[in-house]
Amino acid sequence: MSAPRTLERTRAELAEFLRSRRERISPEEVGLPAGSRRRTPGLRREEVAALAGVGLSWYTWLEQGRDISVSATFLDNLARALKLDSTERRHLFLLAHQRLPAEPGRTWCVVPPLIHRLIEDLPLRPAYVLNLRWDVLAWNTAADRVFCFSAMPADRRNFLWKLFTSPAMRELFDPWDDQALQILSSFRRDYVRATQDPEIAALVKELTKVSPDFRDWWQQQEIHGPCQGRRSLCIEPIGQLVFEHTTLTIDEDRHLRLVYYAAKEGMAESHAFEQWLQQGAVQA
Repeated sequence: MSAPRTLERTRAELAEFLRSRRERISPEEVGLPAGSRRRTPGLRREEVAALAGVGLSWYTWLEQGRDISVSATFLDNLARALKLDSTERRHLFLLAHQRLPAEPGRTWCVVPPLIHRLIEDLPLRPAYVLNLRWDVLAWNTAADRVFCFSAMPADRRNFLWKLFTSPAMRELFDPWDDQALQILSSFRRDYVRATQDPEIAALVKELTKVSPDFRDWWQQQEIHGPCQGRRSLCIEPIGQLVFEHTTLTIDEDRHLRLVYYAAKEGMAESHAFEQWLQQGAVQA
């Protein structure tokens, strides 16, 4: 059994981590003169303290592993001063026993090739990838047959836009009102992570203009609980089907999620749905 992670041990690890990151940064990288009298590589403690906006004594105590507390704001400033990437920043906050502030959400990303391979290996399970704005960045053949993503213009290939503007989606999601309201509530939780992003703000503004349902529900500020993982879809020529679905995080830093649908097991309609997908693959 591993030893318990005590505060004393964490402070020592924090001190070592700060020293190692300070020593790897050259003065030139932060706009300081190199000088000729440096006895150790990297930045001096007083230089890091100045860059982070804190007193030298306070930073020195932190790097010495003394029992002091620091704020999340200070740690954020320190992460910038030491040029930490997102993984190192997260490690710094964990060592300091601070809750990691949310990074501003990003709404455009590139899906790794391996994820494309993964979803194509699921011929009977509709699957697609969304970013924080709910743009549909990738999908497999099964998802395309159900949701017709490839038929959408590339600049409109957004799940929320399709849900509130496409008559076909109103027929597909049956009943539409209950499910659309639940989906919108899920989107709102993503929206608050990227409220400063102009792309996600533009999407909400445009949907407010073109969809009365979206406008009314968005203004009502309804917040529902977590999705129960069920969707009711009406797929021609099969009819009503119940799907279980889940969302898997595939890249936390880029806010990429894979949405996975599976027709409920043990139902005749589910078997017919899988046959329908296989027939489409043969015809293609």
